[in-house]
Amino acid sequence: MTNCGTEVTLESPPERIVTIKSTSLETLLALGLGSKVVGSAFSDGPVPGALAADAASVPVLSDAAPTQEAVLELEPDFIYAGWESNLGSDTAGERGFLASLGIGSYVSPAACREDGAPGKLDFEDVFANIAEAGALFGAPEAAAELIAEQRKVLDGVTPAGDARSAFWFSSGRDTPYAGAGLGAPQMMMDELGLENIAADVEDAWASLSWETVVAANPDVIILVDADRNTAESKKELLASMPATAGMDAVVNERYLVLPFAAGEAGVRNAEAVADLAGQLTGLP
Repeated sequence: MTNCGTEVTLESPPERIVTIKSTSLETLLALGLGSKVVGSAFSDGPVPGALAADAASVPVLSDAAPTQEAVLELEPDFIYAGWESNLGSDTAGERGFLASLGIGSYVSPAACREDGAPGKLDFEDVFANIAEAGALFGAPEAAAELIAEQRKVLDGVTPAGDARSAFWFSSGRDTPYAGAGLGAPQMMMDELGLENIAADVEDAWASLSWETVVAANPDVIILVDADRNTAESKKELLASMPATAGMDAVVNERYLVLPFAAGEAGVRNAEAVADLAGQLTGLP
C-alpha cells in the first residue's frame, strides 16, 4: 500500500510497535493489539475508559514527540504515527532512514498532506482507515467488528443541531485555531446538523481572526479540552475579551466539550458524535 507517499510492504504483521499520538495508540488498543505496543509517545490525554485497562500496560516513552534515539532504544520493528511531522529528522526519524534499519512506518491516513490540503473527510474514510489498519497490523476481523459497532453508534444519533451555527475552538489566544471545512470537526458537525462558521475554508484546520468569529456570532461553541489548553481556560478567555464576551454563545454558555483526541480522525469519532448530540439537547 501507499501511505503518505511512502510504500509500505510487510511480509507479516509487526510485533514491536511504537505509537506516536493518541489516534495511533487508540486504534491499536481498539483492535486488541495493545500487547504489541512496546512504547507510546505524545499522547493527547487519557484514553477512553473502555481502553484504559489495556493501555495501562503500555510503556510511556515521552509526553512529547520522541527523539530517534529514544525510539531506537526500544528496538521496534514498526512505528505508527498520528502526524507526518512525527517521522522527521528531528523526531523519531525520517521514513527512508527507518526503513534502512528494517523499521516500517505508517501515518494515520487522514493526516497525510503530501499533495497539499486533504479531500473532505467523511465517516466512510474513517472506516476505510480502520479497515486498512486492521489489514496492516493483522487484525482484519477485529477491524470489521469495530466498524460495525461504530456504524451502529452513528445510526443511533439523532442530529440535534437544528442548523445552528458553530465555532470549533481548538486552541489559541491571540489567534483562534478552528476546525475548518475538510477534516474531522466538519465531519462531526455534519452528523450533528450544525453549520460550521469555517466551512468555506478548504482545509482540515484553520487560523481565524477573532473579528471573523465575532462577526459570525455562532450559536454554539465547541471547546477542545486538552491538558495544555483546557476547555475551562477557553471559557475564561472568551468571557475576558470584550468583543467575544458579548457573543450570544458566550453570554448563554452554549458550549460543547470534547477531548482533544476525539477531534482527530480515528476510533473515537463515532462516540464523540453521540456524546456531542447528547450535550446539544441540554443546551439553553
